[in-house]
Amino acid sequence: MSDRIIAHYLIETAIDVRKAAEIMAGEQSSGTFVAVPGETPELTARAGAQIVALEMLDTVEHPSLPGAKPAAAGGRYQRARVTLSWPLANMGPSLPNLIATIAGNLFELQQFSGLRLLDIELPAAFFSAYQGPQFGVAGTRALTGIDAGPLIGTIVKPSVGFGPAETAALVKVLCDGGIDFIKDDELQANGPHCPFEERVDAVMAVIDAHADRTGKKVMFAFNVTGDLDEMKRHHDLVLEKGGTCVMASLNSVGLVGMIELRRHAQLPIHAHRNGWGYLSRHPLLGWSYVAWQKIWRLAGADHMHVNGLRNKFSEDDASVTASARACLTPMSEQSPCIAMPVFSSGQTVSQPPDTYAALGSLDLIYAAGGGVVAHPDGISQGVQSLRESWQATVAGVPLASYAKDHPALARALERLSR
Repeated sequence: MSDRIIAHYLIETAIDVRKAAEIMAGEQSSGTFVAVPGETPELTARAGAQIVALEMLDTVEHPSLPGAKPAAAGGRYQRARVTLSWPLANMGPSLPNLIATIAGNLFELQQFSGLRLLDIELPAAFFSAYQGPQFGVAGTRALTGIDAGPLIGTIVKPSVGFGPAETAALVKVLCDGGIDFIKDDELQANGPHCPFEERVDAVMAVIDAHADRTGKKVMFAFNVTGDLDEMKRHHDLVLEKGGTCVMASLNSVGLVGMIELRRHAQLPIHAHRNGWGYLSRHPLLGWSYVAWQKIWRLAGADHMHVNGLRNKFSEDDASVTASARACLTPMSEQSPCIAMPVFSSGQTVSQPPDTYAALGSLDLIYAAGGGVVAHPDGISQGVQSLRESWQATVAGVPLASYAKDHPALARALERLSR
């Protein structure tokens, strides 16, 4: 593993590509828009970013983003892949300062009509400085008792509006239906209609009673998103009450918040990516999830949301697949930082065959909200229909064939066909 930080970009520019790459390298290391005293060749050689690779792609007639320098008359905008590297000594193994370096002012430079961070490679020092996931796949399986196959999950729906008693009543139906994993919706936090402590008490009473009867303890991810001290208090409450997971919205708590939550945590951290669209939706701006998820895995996320196939959002299936595979791809030999991918967003009984084929693994959480609670024969049948869909998938049996002897799946498929 190199002792340099490496970042891969997709760019679009009206100027010479190498010149554009030099501007990127200078802006994010020892240079600025003019030469300054002290910027000696020796200093630049020691601290300057280096251009590792340039790959020309296609050209386009119009700029992808506003505010860029216009092309010369009759000119076009060149797209290219650029790889830069930095010496670790510029910032040390610091994730917050890494972000400032690889994804700071670059996005605002007027020489670029498009710029997207595609991937990153980090030196070993980062894997010594940060803890990474505490539980990951193996720890999550141990806590849920699900040794093989996907974890069948859902989200409390309606997203908000239920009080503690109503939430607990829904959790009871889900537990009785055989669910493995439940999470708060990211919109449900600590509001006056559903105070966090009261919700934890009510939900854990149901989960513990179910565990006493059946031996199965359902994992519930309580949303602890909040100020740092509040997150720690809420984590400790969940731990005290016997809960087995907490959830944090990454873009809300920020990188430092996540790092500190991980340092404090004794429970798996279910990382929600809400807000991801503003970092990624334009193909020539922001981040690739392949790069972005590495930051959060190293910071300590045990579960990472990756959207889902044929989802309700704008992301295509190829991107979802690449995201999920990335979560299961080791980051380094010394610290693999494997996180469990969470498929969510518009998921029903129809996607498991394609999901399994795309991922090539059963190490995942398959979370369906409406796909469970909106089953025509009730919530328990919604849970059963998802389990039957995955049973058929793993067995290699077409869903329509399996449904002939499995009424919960049959009814779910029938509803989808309307």
